[in-house]
Amino acid sequence: MSTTAAWHKSSYSANGANCVEVSEGQVTGIRDTQNREAGHLSVSGTEWTALLGAVASAE
Repeated sequence: MSTTAAWHKSSYSANGANCVEVSEGQVTGIRDTQNREAGHLSVSGTEWTALLGAVASAE
């Protein structure tokens, strides 16, 4: 994945052990904080925004 965006963890994660990190941009990367060497998933920025919207509307 080619990205210039930095990886970051959700502020909701605090110091919890079950976290993911994302690198948001035109292509968004998603990876396990504790298992970074296992790789990541890549989705389009549009798909990522749709997922966040669906999660927020389900709350």
